[in-house]
Amino acid sequence: MTWSQSYLVFGRGLGVSALIAATPIFTLLILLGVLRKPAWLAGLSGLAVTFVLAIWAYHMPAVTAVSAALHGAAFGLFPISWIVFWAITLFRVTEVTGKFEIIKHSVGRLTPDHRLQALLIAFAFGAFLEGAAGFGTPVAVAATMLTGLGFTAFTASAICLLANTAPVAFGSIAIPLVTLAGTTGLPLDKLSAAVGSLCAPVSLILPTYLILAMWGLRGLDVIWFPAAAAGLAFASVQFVISNFIGPQLTDILASITAIVALVAVLRLWRPARQASEYIPETRAAVGGVSEYRAGEVLYAWLPYGLLVVCVLLWGYKPVHAWLDSASIPIPWPFLHNVVRRVPPIVARMAPYPAIFNLNWFAAAGTSCMAATFLSAICLRMNLRQFIRTLLSVVHTLLLPTATVASVLAIAFLMNYCGATATLGLTFSATGVMFPFFSAFLGWLGVFLTGSDTSANALFGSLQVITANRLGLDPVLMAATNSAGGVMGKMISLQTIAVAAAATGMSVADQSKLFRFTLKHSILLASVIGGLALLYAYGFHFRWS
Repeated sequence: MTWSQSYLVFGRGLGVSALIAATPIFTLLILLGVLRKPAWLAGLSGLAVTFVLAIWAYHMPAVTAVSAALHGAAFGLFPISWIVFWAITLFRVTEVTGKFEIIKHSVGRLTPDHRLQALLIAFAFGAFLEGAAGFGTPVAVAATMLTGLGFTAFTASAICLLANTAPVAFGSIAIPLVTLAGTTGLPLDKLSAAVGSLCAPVSLILPTYLILAMWGLRGLDVIWFPAAAAGLAFASVQFVISNFIGPQLTDILASITAIVALVAVLRLWRPARQASEYIPETRAAVGGVSEYRAGEVLYAWLPYGLLVVCVLLWGYKPVHAWLDSASIPIPWPFLHNVVRRVPPIVARMAPYPAIFNLNWFAAAGTSCMAATFLSAICLRMNLRQFIRTLLSVVHTLLLPTATVASVLAIAFLMNYCGATATLGLTFSATGVMFPFFSAFLGWLGVFLTGSDTSANALFGSLQVITANRLGLDPVLMAATNSAGGVMGKMISLQTIAVAAAATGMSVADQSKLFRFTLKHSILLASVIGGLALLYAYGFHFRWS
């Protein structure tokens, strides 16, 4: 038995249908941003509203609706929560064994300034983790490192969410763009070049923007040069690699260049004076200790060295193919090919697949698990300590995991019932301003799903169809979907839940974090939309 989507509800026009389709989003915004309720409560409430929307407004069969929600919840548990669990466990291993104190000392010796630590760990190292693993890994790992260095849970989370905008489109060895090319039929190299041309200008200013957002104009005092150097190093390599080599290594090479540039600047550059208000008293003690030898420092950093090795090994094509050979694709019951998408979302009526990929061995979280086990062995952690650590992480992640599962359930249910497509069609009806709103279509997709990959799969074809109707470059519009989607990452409840779990953030701070990131998310998505308008009508760049 099949069921066909319909994108207008109650016989109303597109505008009214879009308002009705957006009720789950309004629910999340009101509960989080206005009523300041916990993220898990907002997620479960939003899911209840989405069930009513799907079954009552879109006439989706109840069994199909439940199946779609369960499919999303399963994806929230694996691979998303799987990554978060092992990223936090790896940090706890370094903490329990006392090695994180040495890591703090080594970072403090390099720079005692919180702002420079944020650029080094959240922006540069986080971008490397995004490029190699993605799917929440950089936020989970970098946020735990920053809190260990003395940042508050809110500050660490806000920094990591803002910093994680630069690399996302090319994350996880360019999976978002590979997905976009597959769903649209457009050349991968052309999409890479267009996305690089949209993202590089933002990457150029992002370190400076991050400092301004967190510490204000006075925060740039003394450290404007390292911030500019980090942005220039990352953006220039991101643009060159994405345009002339390909998307797979864009983030990895750009982030390594940014790390080298920052370390070189911190070693060679000496400001005329120190900005002492950004050097906390706790760092003064750390920076003053000098009893750790180079071998001890390297030994303390071993867990993160093993993480880098494992992540790269898992991303190496022959190894990944071997690990992926054990994956089990599961056609999701009562959902796979049951729903049919219809024009204009697709060129012709087509079944909507629903495959749950049980890739235990090939998943990015498993690479983090391997690094965690190896670290526990190398740091000589006894079995009782390790089990106690695992249980404490399980306890810590109970509510955040419920949040992630409920938000992904909302996203999948909205996708399969047709509500997300209704919202997408509304954006596509903006005519000559479509290049600007094209960015917000991707932004909406990532806000709902927490994934640039999912947003590209969801709206990529719609972007191309609309571009062809309006006489715009389809490559540019598809690329704008991905680049604009990046800016929705920081407000996705899934990503906020990851940050909250990694830092132990309070309920009040979770709502505060959402309100803080929302304004920056809209502003940066508008920048991408403005660049898309400029490329579409100003410089007339064409990548097709």
